[in-house]
Amino acid sequence: MLYKTLAISNPDDLIFGTAPKPVKTRNYGLDIGGGTLYPELNFTVPTMKLEEATLKEMYGHYEQIVREALKRAGELESPGVVLECETLPQQTEFPEWSETICKILLEGMAKENARSGLKSALRFTPNDNRDMLRPPLMRSGYQLERMLETFERVTKAGADLISIESIGGKETHDESLIHCDIAEVIFALTVLATRDMKFLWDTIIGICRKNGSTPAGDSSCGFANTAMVLAEQKLIPNSFSAVVRVLGTVRAIVAIESGAKGPGKDCAYENPFLKCITGNPSSGEGKTAACAHLSPVGNIACAYTDLWSNESVQNIMLLGSTAPTAYMEQLIYDCRLYNSFKSYGQGKLLRDHLVRTDAPLDSRAFVFTPDNVVLFSKTIVDSKDYYDAGKNVSKVVAQRLLEGGLKGETRISKPETKYLQKIITTVDNLPSSEGEFIEKILKKIDTSKLRLDEYGL
Repeated sequence: MLYKTLAISNPDDLIFGTAPKPVKTRNYGLDIGGGTLYPELNFTVPTMKLEEATLKEMYGHYEQIVREALKRAGELESPGVVLECETLPQQTEFPEWSETICKILLEGMAKENARSGLKSALRFTPNDNRDMLRPPLMRSGYQLERMLETFERVTKAGADLISIESIGGKETHDESLIHCDIAEVIFALTVLATRDMKFLWDTIIGICRKNGSTPAGDSSCGFANTAMVLAEQKLIPNSFSAVVRVLGTVRAIVAIESGAKGPGKDCAYENPFLKCITGNPSSGEGKTAACAHLSPVGNIACAYTDLWSNESVQNIMLLGSTAPTAYMEQLIYDCRLYNSFKSYGQGKLLRDHLVRTDAPLDSRAFVFTPDNVVLFSKTIVDSKDYYDAGKNVSKVVAQRLLEGGLKGETRISKPETKYLQKIITTVDNLPSSEGEFIEKILKKIDTSKLRLDEYGL
C-alpha cells in the first residue's frame, strides 16, 4: 500500500470545508477543500424511455436543470456550486449522448457566470455498465469500450471532475452481504475490487491527464451503501453494515494511489477515512439525500466534508419549484450555516454537534466519530497490503463497536454483539498471506459467477 502515514493524525483537525490538499477546478477555479464548504447538486431526468425518439426531451431536462438551479444559486449569492451528472446506463452505452449532456451543462454554467458571476464546476460520473453481462467482462468487451469512450468524450468537452462508482467484486459481494460472511466480503473488497480498481483507474487517470480534467475518485456505493440499505431494511445487522462501511475504504483508496485528487464522490461514505489518510478533499451526503435513500447518518456525514450533496434527485415539479432547484436552495442554506460557524471560529463546535446527534444512536454513525476515523485510518495505513488492511480494520472496527456498546457510546443490541464477536473470531482464523487466503476462499465461493482471469487471477 502506498500510504504509510496519515495526512490528518489529530482528530481535532478533521473539519468540513478544509482539506490538506485542496483541489482547484479547471473552468472557474473553485478551491475545494480550501476553507469554504460548497454545495454539490446531483440530478437526473425523471422516469422516461431513453431512446433516439426521446433525445430532445431528455436534453431539454438537462437544459432546464442547469438554467433554473444555477439561477437560484446566483440569486442566493452562493460563493460557488458544483453540479454532478451521473449518467444512466443508456447514456454510457451511447457516449455521444453523454457528450451532448456535458456540453449543455457547461454552456448553462457559462451563461450563469456571465449573468451573475456564479462560479461553478461540473463533476461527470459515467455509469459502470460492465455488469450488464454476467459474468462480467472487466478488462475487455463492448461495455468497457463504451464506458471509456464516455470518459474520453466528456473530459474533452471540458468536465472539471471525473468519478465513477465501479463494480469490480460485486459478483461475490452481494451474496456475501446477505450471509454476513466477512471472509467473503474481504475477498470481494480487498482481492477482487482492488485489482479492478488498479486496472480501471490507471486508465481513467491517463484519459484525465490527456484532456485536462481532474480525476476525482471512486465510490464504494455498490458495496457499503448496499450494506447500509440492507441494514435499514432489517435484512442484516447494523453493526455488520458498519464494519463493511469502513472496509470499503481499502478498495476506494486504490483510485487515489493511482492519481485521483478528489473531491471524493458524494455517495462514498468512506470519504472521511480517505481524507484522513490522503488529505484529499471530499463530498458528502446525509439528510439532504433522503430523496434518493434513507440513512442513519444525516448530520454526521457533513462533519468533515468539503462539498455537501443531495445524492440524486429527479427533475420533477414540486410546489415550490423543480426538485433540483429546491435541493440547490436547501444545500446552499446548509452551507451558509456551516461556513458562518467557521467564520466565527466555531466550526469545531458545530462539527461536534453534528457528530453527537447521530453517533450515539446507531453503529453505522458511530464509526464516523473523529477518534474512530483516525483509529480506523491508522489501522489501514499500518497494514502491509490490501488483504492485511481488510483483516485488520474489520477486527478493529468490530472491537471498537463492542467497546462502544459496553460503554454506552452507541447502540449495540445483544444479537449484534454475537455477530461482532463472530467477525473477530473469523478474522483471527484467516490465513496470514493473501495467496493462502485466495486459495482457500476459491474452494468456498461459486466461481462460475465471475471470470477470474478478468481480475488477473
